[in-house]
Amino acid sequence: MKAMILAAGKGERMRPLTLHTPKPLVPVAGQPLIEYHLRALAAAGFTDVVINHAWLGQQIEDHLGDGSRFSLRIRYSPEGEPLETGGGIFKALPMLGNEPFALINGDVWTDYDLARLRAPLPGLAHLVLVDNPGHHGRGDFRLSAGRVIDGNDAPGTLTFSGLSVLHPALFEGCQAGAFKLAPLLRRAMTEAKVTGEHYRGHWVDVGTLERLAEAERLISERA
Repeated sequence: MKAMILAAGKGERMRPLTLHTPKPLVPVAGQPLIEYHLRALAAAGFTDVVINHAWLGQQIEDHLGDGSRFSLRIRYSPEGEPLETGGGIFKALPMLGNEPFALINGDVWTDYDLARLRAPLPGLAHLVLVDNPGHHGRGDFRLSAGRVIDGNDAPGTLTFSGLSVLHPALFEGCQAGAFKLAPLLRRAMTEAKVTGEHYRGHWVDVGTLERLAEAERLISERA
């Protein structure tokens, strides 16, 4: 099973740290953020990883190389202009193959066991949902008998963690260019082809300097 890390974001809310450093390489408790994902993927038995990038992306390639020091094989999908989540994944599909793949947002930190993403995929997607953080109180989706449905601000709505398993068939009919992933997921939800789980462990969307400090606090507590 292959994995993809989304690393094309510009990280504007984390300036000045991201003015000259791509967000995935910003240190979190002394280690670049993306390295937490790479080490966790290797520990979970993954060997092949695709990373997309845009802003200062060559720095990511120069730092991570071919992935051998993480016991991984890394391939890159450079984007001249950010293609948003859906477009970035679609561009990388030739490197991901025809089987389900794990997808990880490069700007989150979590202690979720990525080996759990290697389970068989019964539909087109499996999403890891978490409790709504303070900065995203309305959430995204709900769980209903193991299926994920649109939240619609209803009680029990949870936040999409940025961890998932996707089947390439989710992108059937898409064309190259910038587009979002969420509409594809919602379409698959209407066909009952999206499963999910509620993860109650540590998870931080490292999108601001304040949340960066929160991730560092959690990591230091675990140490």
